[in-house]
Amino acid sequence: MELKDKTAVITGGSGGIGLATARQFLQEGIRGVLLVDISEEALAEAQATLADERVFTFKADVSQAEEVAAYTAFAEEKWQRIDLLFLNAGIEGRVATIAEYPEEVFDQVMAVNVKGVFLGMRAAFPLMERQGGGAILITSSVAGLQGTAKTIAYTTSKHATIGAMRVAALEGAPHGIRVNSMHPSPVDNRMMRSLEEGFAPGAGMEVKKNFEQMIPLGAMAPTRRWPSSPPSCFLTAVNSLLVRLM
Repeated sequence: MELKDKTAVITGGSGGIGLATARQFLQEGIRGVLLVDISEEALAEAQATLADERVFTFKADVSQAEEVAAYTAFAEEKWQRIDLLFLNAGIEGRVATIAEYPEEVFDQVMAVNVKGVFLGMRAAFPLMERQGGGAILITSSVAGLQGTAKTIAYTTSKHATIGAMRVAALEGAPHGIRVNSMHPSPVDNRMMRSLEEGFAPGAGMEVKKNFEQMIPLGAMAPTRRWPSSPPSCFLTAVNSLLVRLM
């Protein structure tokens, strides 16, 4: 199997996309997976759900440099390498106009969604250079390709990750490090529920009807797996747009 001897680190590992990704990797025969998340309770639940000895967990805040360095060091000590780094941790912030948007919430969203990506790549690059290459995948969003009113922090952060990906792809190419991003349309998970409720308090399900039919979490597995597979070994700086055809 293509993932048989591979290792992966997944930030936001206990959430919907992270957990579904880990499950798919395990089914594909991956050597080991490290789930990184800020909630120790959520990590314990994720590990119990997956119930696989190849799964390890690490509690970390991706916006804190020392904690990012710590989870990277943990993976290196465990496997001596990281083949795939899935930078998936993210928060949605608040639904509000620019004039009403709290500065502290904006800063928090940028810290997790943008700084977390930067710190993750900065920590992983030296290891991936030493091991002769690797793959980094960033979870962005269709919000990174367009604008939606009342989502200034989230939309700005997702546009920023595209720029970060392109810079990293250029710097990583000489070392065999490929960096790509994926941009799912509305996914059936907690974050989407929160945004729906923000747009229409008490009537989130009505808002849901105005979105395209959501992507089931499992349907994104081929795209998450793709950056670590042989067919993509010459591709980098790619934005994968994921939509569900009606």
